[in-house]
Amino acid sequence: MSAAAWALPTHEDIESATALPVIDLSELDDPARHDAFHQRLARIARDTGFFYLEGHGIDTRTIEELERLTRETFTLPAAAKERIAIRNTPHFRGYTGVGGEITRLRPDQREQIDFGEELPAVRSINAVDAEHPIWWALQGPNQWPAELPALKPAVLDWLDQTRSVAERLLQAFLVALGQSAQALDALVAAPRNHRFKIIRYPGQAQGQSDQGVGAHKDGGLLTLLLQDDVGGLQVLSSKGWIDVPPRRNAFVVNIGEMLELATNGYLRANVHRVISPQSGVDRYSIAYFFSPSLHAEEIPLLTLPEALNEQAQGPESDPENPLFRHIGTNALKGRIRSHLDVAERFYPEQFRLLQEQARAHGGPLQASAY
Repeated sequence: MSAAAWALPTHEDIESATALPVIDLSELDDPARHDAFHQRLARIARDTGFFYLEGHGIDTRTIEELERLTRETFTLPAAAKERIAIRNTPHFRGYTGVGGEITRLRPDQREQIDFGEELPAVRSINAVDAEHPIWWALQGPNQWPAELPALKPAVLDWLDQTRSVAERLLQAFLVALGQSAQALDALVAAPRNHRFKIIRYPGQAQGQSDQGVGAHKDGGLLTLLLQDDVGGLQVLSSKGWIDVPPRRNAFVVNIGEMLELATNGYLRANVHRVISPQSGVDRYSIAYFFSPSLHAEEIPLLTLPEALNEQAQGPESDPENPLFRHIGTNALKGRIRSHLDVAERFYPEQFRLLQEQARAHGGPLQASAY
């Protein structure tokens, strides 16, 4: 399905690259500003779904150190990166080279390392485990490059700090939608399933593919993205593709499909992509995916106030990449479609089903970025 085939925003559109709104989370520190903050957040979330987040409280030095380590990680020798290849583990943690992930039938021109909450594995991929279904294999330890020991503590600290920001932002969303701030606490409780990746987009010469990442929606609740000063991120509106220019030390926040499900489509997951930089220029980004816990089983349906519920259109679902309310099923589907090499090695039954679906639609296996 092409990007144009997705349903586009029906409320206010992003007028220009400079019109992307800015939310200052520190306004919640002042009780007198709460009402205005929540009203604005609700409007922005509904109208555009993409915004900058400032006032998040993460120290600038922490950001700069992780950015430095991100760049250093991708200068490691190829052999060092291959030792932590994502295909080594059923947990979908580790290194993916340029072209190793596919979105909308075309390879993405980026290399990346996927991380998640550092947790022990709870099931063997090859064993029958009635207590833990197959999707529990998503939980497990990360892979770390031995050549860069400073990366592990920096990543684990980032996971903790960014999770706190995302939790506070989710609670603000809930209040803005007339819910208790704690309405989805059980959905994101431990053991957590949040994901995180560091990414390098190498420059592409004219005439080569410029698909840094193809058009897609994110599958979790919220995505918090930190991008460098190169640019290339775009969001789809009814006016076409709109640039999301870098804003120093600010997160770019977008809504994921699971929050769309929870609000019955009142909030929409946003279609976005990344255009590769020009030859000789690299782009780096750091993406945090705030996602439902595997133990929570299903995405609840929030009871919205009548005025909001009347505007809920129901969740949008691609028939070739359907949404599931069951968290484990949906999470495993997303990982398998994103990394076919891992699927073929560790999830042969699910990989076979994907092949059958692809044949039924008359095309090759189609992955889905996250």
